[in-house]
Amino acid sequence: MKFGKEFRAQMVPEWQDAYVDYDFLKTLLKEIQRFKIRNKPPQPTTSSGGLKRKLTLYRAFSGLIQKNNNYSPRVSPSSSSDADLESQAILVNTVSRDGSQSYETTFLMSSDEGGEYELVYFRRLDEEFNKVEKFYKAKVDEVLKEASMLNKQMDALIAFRIKVENPTGWNDRSADMTRLASDVAASAAALAASTPSGARASRRVHLMDVIEEASSRHEKSDESSHNNRAEEEEEDDGDGIIPKVEAEKPKMIRSNIRPAPLEILNRVKINNTLETPRSTIKGVLKVPQHTELKFTRENLRKVEEQLKRAFVAFYQKLRLLKSFSFLNTLAFSKIMKKYDKITSRNASKAYMKMVDNSCLGSSDEITKLMERTEATFIKHFSNANRSKGMSVLRPKAKRERHRTTFSTGFFSGCTIALIIALIFVIRIRHIDMDDPEGEKYMITLFPLYSLFGFIVLHLLMYAADIYFWRRYRVNYSFIFGFKQGTELGYRQVLLLGFGIATLALVSVLSNLDMEMDPKTKDYKPLTELLPMFLVIFLLVLLILPLNVLYRPARFFFLTCVFHCIAAPLYKVTLPDFFLADQMTSQVQAIRSLEFYICYYGGGDYKVRENTCKTSDVFNTFYFLVAAIPYWARLLQCLRRLFEEKDIMQGVNGGKYLITIVAVSLRTAYSLNKGYAWGVIAVIFSVLAALFGTYWDLVFDWGLLQRNSKNRWLRDKLLVPRKSVYYAAMVANVLLRFAWLQTVLNFKMFSLHKETLITIVASLEIIRRGIWNFFRLENEHLNNVGKYRAFKSVPLPFNYDEDDDKDE
Repeated sequence: MKFGKEFRAQMVPEWQDAYVDYDFLKTLLKEIQRFKIRNKPPQPTTSSGGLKRKLTLYRAFSGLIQKNNNYSPRVSPSSSSDADLESQAILVNTVSRDGSQSYETTFLMSSDEGGEYELVYFRRLDEEFNKVEKFYKAKVDEVLKEASMLNKQMDALIAFRIKVENPTGWNDRSADMTRLASDVAASAAALAASTPSGARASRRVHLMDVIEEASSRHEKSDESSHNNRAEEEEEDDGDGIIPKVEAEKPKMIRSNIRPAPLEILNRVKINNTLETPRSTIKGVLKVPQHTELKFTRENLRKVEEQLKRAFVAFYQKLRLLKSFSFLNTLAFSKIMKKYDKITSRNASKAYMKMVDNSCLGSSDEITKLMERTEATFIKHFSNANRSKGMSVLRPKAKRERHRTTFSTGFFSGCTIALIIALIFVIRIRHIDMDDPEGEKYMITLFPLYSLFGFIVLHLLMYAADIYFWRRYRVNYSFIFGFKQGTELGYRQVLLLGFGIATLALVSVLSNLDMEMDPKTKDYKPLTELLPMFLVIFLLVLLILPLNVLYRPARFFFLTCVFHCIAAPLYKVTLPDFFLADQMTSQVQAIRSLEFYICYYGGGDYKVRENTCKTSDVFNTFYFLVAAIPYWARLLQCLRRLFEEKDIMQGVNGGKYLITIVAVSLRTAYSLNKGYAWGVIAVIFSVLAALFGTYWDLVFDWGLLQRNSKNRWLRDKLLVPRKSVYYAAMVANVLLRFAWLQTVLNFKMFSLHKETLITIVASLEIIRRGIWNFFRLENEHLNNVGKYRAFKSVPLPFNYDEDDDKDE
């Protein structure tokens, strides 16, 4: 694979604008190359005939390892420096602009033929490097500040551990200190900071402070440890966790290792980071979210889990920053080597010397932070087990298993075969859905089995979305907040979809066989129970606590479902409202679940009769269950309006309110068949469709921008073909208005009413699948525009001075 493709493949998607524009620099080099080819002097030709041998066969052998690309004549030692100066093509200087340091390259060969092309190249090269350098410095400063916060959190954790081990009092703690110190004293050596050498010795290296705990030989009193802390803070100019670095004296491990001061707990409270309905009510009532310290092992376990997650997230940031530095440094090296090859100059050495001396190439803060984070995490959160700790910090990439691919192919083949078999059974046995028995089947069993069709179709659309998200490098796992290694790929989703389809089709064929076979025709109650057994089986698999069948993904789904049901009582995150939007496209499936309860709870399955539509209770819930998904989205919008003070969330909530009215009116029309109900239902359905279509295209997809360089689209597009976006917009409009079929009752190919309802519901699921891709693409581009590659992890402890800063 060429470096350009490898470079793009390894980019952090949210930071892609901060990387060097390698392709554009290559384009400038190609212009230089084309100019040199056009102006290359013609080669002399020979008129001698006969066989022409290639001269390369007679050139001197230059060796297998070529040290220099360009041949240079031997010069005397006295004139070597002058020759270097004369052959030097560039000078790289440091300039100060607007209070910040940047780099500027002076091209010394501008008078040469074609020098103007090379001037443009170096000007753009400087712009790219200064962009990368500025971004990297800003991110390093961010992680150093976070390291300072983690230092304070670790101080509080160590003191909290000591207090839990010794709940009797503050003074009698020598034995507990001894026991704890024996477990963690070895980490002090691993966490000690080392001094950079050479020119960087005068800089202050921001490193995570050592979490030092006393051993039995070096115990100190509370007063002396407090004084030592005060002296060190004074020595470090008040920073405390950022030690000064001296060139002559490397920082060594102090012989007197001070204990973690318990006095720190006097100004620390526990953050109530768990989002619960109770915390939401407290937030509305302006009740402080911080709780007083309770020194229990349960609280210690919670604090350790929260801080563990914070360390894992922090380490991932460091890994991405290190990769960012390495890839960009390598890109500058590659592009300068190409420049030397095209121009026959030797400028890469001087330029790369500047890169190596810059913050991007010479900064070792990230490397040292990674080492110290590893040592701290292994000692304090992995019981000094390095393999266990590193498996958490660096989880292995998820491998595609052959059995998943095989199983997906097997069940997809079974699904196709069973569909063909179903068609043959209907044709051979002359099953007519218009006769009384067929009509009875359509109004009873068809709504029961259509539930599985809706689920399978949605899973297939979601699998297609995942495939295209990966293809166009949409970081869907980060956006949804999946734990690394637990997200499902499109193969796993296809496996689930085809597995459910196989079970449902087997049930359908079994039911038809039992119904038509004279030997089993009398056992109708048993045959009617097959769909219910299948639903119960799928629900058991969904809530199964065993670590099988993608348990993290199942529990993540159940958590989001619960948040949607209790919408206003939980902070709204993207997975929650994204799932609620999926539910709005599954209204007919939710109604099918209601029909399951009525059909089997009321005993209709025993005689294959559908008396549900004549029940007032069923009809009342027929209204309510259709409005549940839209009601959940309305409450989510109101919660975000209350928290974010964004008026557009209120407008979005109004969209769902109109949709609730439209759905209710269509339901009333389907039950009463009154002309007035039909007119009002059409009006509100059209309003809801227009409002929803405009919101989809403009706000959810970010399209229809007048001043965009892509006509009526947006500036940044991940799909290279613009026609895909235009086709998606047209399809969204058409599928939005498919709702009107339930009101206008168009006659389509003499289809049964239940079949027509199923088709319209399936079209809405397809529309939602198309919406999913472009919605997440727009969200991904927003993250890229704001360089949001990390999610904030709440910290367990809150310091009093933090409250003062907030105020």
